[in-house]
Amino acid sequence: MAEYVFAPPSLPVVPVEGEGGEALGGFPVRRILCVGRNYAAHRREMGGDDREPPFFFSKPADAVVPPGRDPAYPPRTANLHHEIELVVAIGGAGRDLAVGEALGVVYGYAVGVDLTRRDLQSAAKDKGQPWDASKGFDDSAPISAIRRWRGPAPQGRIALSVNGTVKQEATAADMIWNVAEIVSEASKLWALAPGDLIYTGTPEGVGPLAKGDRVEGEVEGVGSLSFVVA
Repeated sequence: MAEYVFAPPSLPVVPVEGEGGEALGGFPVRRILCVGRNYAAHRREMGGDDREPPFFFSKPADAVVPPGRDPAYPPRTANLHHEIELVVAIGGAGRDLAVGEALGVVYGYAVGVDLTRRDLQSAAKDKGQPWDASKGFDDSAPISAIRRWRGPAPQGRIALSVNGTVKQEATAADMIWNVAEIVSEASKLWALAPGDLIYTGTPEGVGPLAKGDRVEGEVEGVGSLSFVVA
C-alpha cells in the first residue's frame, strides 16, 4: 500500500470516568449523531407541532470540544445559541437493534452542549436548504467526561446556566424518545459502532451566547461541564 500523502488526522478523544469517578482512559470519537426536538416544550418553542416525531442530524467528529478547552465563538453568525443535552456514548456495534436490546451497546453518558448558529439555521430553513453550517461547525460540540454506565438510562435533572443564571432546566425523563428508542432508531439508519456519540435533544430555554459568557451544564448522576465562549 502506498504511503499517505499527508499524515492522517488523529481522532478527537473524550476522557472517561468510572462509575466512582476514577479516570479510565480516553474515548476516541468516530462520529456525532444528534436528535432534534426531543422535548415537547422545546419543539413548541421552535415552532413545531407536538405530533411531529424527533429527527436526526449530524456533526463531524472534530466538532468535539473536550473538557478543559473553551470553544471559540464561530464566524458568520450574530446569534449563537446554547442547547444542553444528555449524550450517549456507544461502545458496541449494532444494526437494526430492537428497543429491548439497544442499551446493550451503550458504554456510558456525558453532558453536551449543541452550539447552533441560529441565524444561519433560520435562513436555511426559510430557503428550504440544508442547515449543516448552522450545526456542524468547528467547536460546536462541547462535552464533559464520559461516565461509564450500566443499567437504566439517566432520568434526572438536566440544566444549563449562563453567567450564573439558569436558562434551561428539565429532566431527562421528559424526553419524547427515551435513550433505548433513540439508539434503536439510529441503528436502523446507520450501523452503530464504538466511538459514536448521540446527542439526545435539548429542553426549552435555548438562547444566545456572547463572547466571554460562562456556560455551566449538568445532568444529574452523569456529570457537569463548564466553559467560557472564547
